[in-house]
Amino acid sequence: MTAISHLARRLQRARHVLVLTGAGISAESGIPTFRDAQTGLWARYRPEDLATPEAFARDPALVWRWYAWRREKVAAAEPNAGHHAVAALARHVRTTLVTQNVDDLHQRAGSVDAIALHGQIAQTLCSVTRQAIAPAWLAANPGEPPASPHHPKGLARPGVVWFGENLPEDALIAAQDAAAECDVVLAIGTSGVVYPAASLPALAKSHGAYFAEINPQRTPLSPSADIVISDSAASALPAVLAAMTAG
Repeated sequence: MTAISHLARRLQRARHVLVLTGAGISAESGIPTFRDAQTGLWARYRPEDLATPEAFARDPALVWRWYAWRREKVAAAEPNAGHHAVAALARHVRTTLVTQNVDDLHQRAGSVDAIALHGQIAQTLCSVTRQAIAPAWLAANPGEPPASPHHPKGLARPGVVWFGENLPEDALIAAQDAAAECDVVLAIGTSGVVYPAASLPALAKSHGAYFAEINPQRTPLSPSADIVISDSAASALPAVLAAMTAG
């Protein structure tokens, strides 16, 4: 039995599947991974110099421009076959999608109620209150960055989690609850080095879940996986789904 058909059998019998996705699935849509985004005009900056609260306090205009560039990359990208397969899986088995990605490609592919552990780059927040800022306000109040409507000392900032910041508590709790309850966990295109997201497969396994990894490269998660499919999400996931639904 091939790895594809073996995983398909597991998914057929599953009651609840946790899907954890990382940058690899979106890289197939042309979105640079976090560190690969340092190209062209941005090559002389380290990501850590642009994605921390300290960097924003030091030079908010620089940080705002970098995220504006990244937002343009996301807006120009399209969901790939991997994103669509994740959305389709949820139509066959109860699925909780937890993503480390800050883009909206899962949502555009049809996934609903995705848990975005690291926030969403398309959203804009007040730097002081963390309240959402409406697109209409941003359009009417240009700036690099615009002022916040929610606090006199606030600025608009991307709605992502920076180095040194805590993950949204409700998102983390929901992800951990799903890991504790699921009977199959799929780690797709994640490097397995960013915590606490990387701890979710181990948490799921500690509660008896079957762990499958889909990634062209081996990761720190690979040794603990019950099965590893060394292929891209856009290639492997549609094949798994086809085998799962055949007949």
